[in-house]
Amino acid sequence: MIHKLNLENILFLDIETIPETQHFSDLEKSKQELWEQKSQYQRKDEFTAEEFYPRAGIWAEFGNIICISVGYFTFQDDKRTFRTTSFSGEEIKILKDFKTLLISHFSQAKHLLCAHNGKEFDFPYIARRMIINAIELPYKLNLFGKKPWEVPHLDTLDLWKFGDYKSYTSLKLLTNVLGIPSPKDDIDGSEVYRVYYEEENIDRIITYCEKDTIAVAQIFLRLRGDDILTSEEIIHI
Repeated sequence: MIHKLNLENILFLDIETIPETQHFSDLEKSKQELWEQKSQYQRKDEFTAEEFYPRAGIWAEFGNIICISVGYFTFQDDKRTFRTTSFSGEEIKILKDFKTLLISHFSQAKHLLCAHNGKEFDFPYIARRMIINAIELPYKLNLFGKKPWEVPHLDTLDLWKFGDYKSYTSLKLLTNVLGIPSPKDDIDGSEVYRVYYEEENIDRIITYCEKDTIAVAQIFLRLRGDDILTSEEIIHI
């Protein structure tokens, strides 16, 4: 099945998220209490709610999207290219610009979205943040009433599991075992909070996000048995 998919019909993507405020103390009192309740299971008695707050970006109810990077294949005269671009800035603009891209170029039945752990994280996170920001969901993210086989999403983590749901394989590990250049050669997800709020270096985060998007596409190619992309085939726009 995966070999029959037209690469030009797939939009590869990755998102970067942060807690909605830099400090736990910046949250309203009611939100602090809700965070304390929400995070209790994960932090147990090892961390206070405040100590655990830098991880709040993982939850759409307590986080913001600061970057969505996308990539797509084009073929012309047997020449393959992979074009990447990123949306950053205010979250509501990021979401609206991403929605515009989906509607204008990836809205047909043949089109698919692909991310690593996208079904558990990227796709629902984007959808939840759109609803929170009062943005109507585009068709490709509106899963209400859809049967599993009607969901237009691909997930490289899901594909790698081959039906085995006992373990999680990170993007960093999967690129390593598949012989793909690591996207984590500068920062990783755990450092995005610090780089954004302390370094105020959004460009560094955008570069990291685009590298992850490229890595997702590379993994997908390897799962198909195709040659991975060379640096000459990757174009940043």
